[in-house]
Amino acid sequence: MPTNKTTFTDESVITFINQVDNEQKRADSLRLIDLMQHVSGEEAKMYGPSIIGFGHYHYKYASGHEGDAPLIGFSPRKAAISLYVHTGCAEQEHMLEGLGKFKIAKACIYIKKLADIDENVLMALMQGTIDFISQKYTRIRS
Repeated sequence: MPTNKTTFTDESVITFINQVDNEQKRADSLRLIDLMQHVSGEEAKMYGPSIIGFGHYHYKYASGHEGDAPLIGFSPRKAAISLYVHTGCAEQEHMLEGLGKFKIAKACIYIKKLADIDENVLMALMQGTIDFISQKYTRIRS
């Protein structure tokens, strides 16, 4: 079984954010850290070189592939901010209607800036994702 290339690291979240070229993305990243820490009750931690994750869980698929991943997270990428706060399950689809301006691919939401979306809806999505993952997989408490 291959090992996961993306794992949790001890790299500094703030150092990573300070290296983001776009001032708006830096400010949005700091706000997202506040929101995600509040909802998850977990501290921000780097997951791989560019994802900021909160909490983590262990998954194991029917194929035998397994690993650890953040409960929720985000990445301030050049084209957009990637939000890992959506499970892709039908129970969350109604929440997307009130989220605002975004694009989506399976379980990843892309936004240009935080002001484009409703923070309350975002926090509800985060909580729904944490609840879903906590029921389905083994959540690892910090």
